[in-house]
Amino acid sequence: MIPWPSPAVPRLPGSGAPVRVFDSSERTLVTTRPEGEARMYVCGITPYDATHIGHASTYVAFDLLHRAWLDAGHEVFYVQNVTDVDDPLLERANATGDDWRALADRETDRFKDDMVALGVIAPRVFMTAVESVPLVVEAVQNLLKDGKAYLVPTPDALNSGAQDVYFDVSADPDFGRVAQLPADQARSTFAERGGDPDREGKRGPLDPLLWRVAREGEPSWEGETLGAGRPGWHIECASIALRHLGMGFDVQAGGDDLLFPHHEMSASHGQVITGDQPFAQHYAHAGMVRLDGEKMSKSRGNLVFVSKLRAAGVDPQTIRLAILAHHYRTSWDWTDEGLAAAQVRLDRWKDALSRQEGPDPEPVLAAVREAVGTDLDAPKALAAVDAWVDEVLTTGGSVEGAPGLVARTIDGLLGVRF
Repeated sequence: MIPWPSPAVPRLPGSGAPVRVFDSSERTLVTTRPEGEARMYVCGITPYDATHIGHASTYVAFDLLHRAWLDAGHEVFYVQNVTDVDDPLLERANATGDDWRALADRETDRFKDDMVALGVIAPRVFMTAVESVPLVVEAVQNLLKDGKAYLVPTPDALNSGAQDVYFDVSADPDFGRVAQLPADQARSTFAERGGDPDREGKRGPLDPLLWRVAREGEPSWEGETLGAGRPGWHIECASIALRHLGMGFDVQAGGDDLLFPHHEMSASHGQVITGDQPFAQHYAHAGMVRLDGEKMSKSRGNLVFVSKLRAAGVDPQTIRLAILAHHYRTSWDWTDEGLAAAQVRLDRWKDALSRQEGPDPEPVLAAVREAVGTDLDAPKALAAVDAWVDEVLTTGGSVEGAPGLVARTIDGLLGVRF
């Protein structure tokens, strides 16, 4: 699928230091060390509804990582998927009477429009689950051939005798290393997040689905020796990442609800398929966004949509600033007061940046660069800009052209455009 158009990212004087992020697996701050291109995979949406603030917060967060790497002198190979066929999407299409393909296309297009408005740099590869089917079929067939996957009887399959394919996690001696969860917690989390630990016929409760054979009323694709069906979620991302990034890419990223089982399973698939490790050098995760104290999610229906805010006349830069006011790893509450504060901040910044002169901009560049390069600390970066703006609006400044460099700093590193 064609990604959205990327914004132009201004070059800044000098260069950023090696970028550090908090590794969710190692549970410590680590220095990323890309060899040439920095390679990043951020898990994408299941497009059965519009982009909500929780989505936007995740993609804005890792847009900062993208920008920090660019500032440190790296080209970035960024890959993102779109799970455009999955149970929630099919259920929504059935409930609304939509064709599932039309629903997926419509909401993916709306997502892309929102990303353009928010100034998020586009991935180089933006691949759908449907597009990944040939990759998945090849991977699953090889896993079966090598005895690392197995068949489970499926009484409700469209064709009599057809069987689903499951991955045997015991084939990976390193399974569990990514999330490092105790066995009982892993099992309960797997069940809460789409797994089926109690399915009859499975070898192990944590074994995930690789290929779901065709059922009545569901879309399916030719699976060669697997029979008609569709991909499991984890093998979708693993197959896309392996094809476009290869093993050992720099950062696997997404919301913190993906650490287990999704990122654990994807890593295990990649390691068993290739016989190599690690799948990713580091794992980075964004916190959840709440509304009225509860996690913002489609299942709860407590969503604030980016497109609706935009339609109501909210400046996308204000939305981005409202997100950046919170450190990406924290969970936080979306409020009208937070949005209003972001608008006040944006107006003050515009006022200061519209002037011809200001205080020395170099310390602002250095402070924003250091903050973003150290675990994407957007609140610290905003505070550095606020301090410079306060000085402009109270005492002025005598450095000609200073507002221009500060504006480029804000644009290049924080993605807020004027």
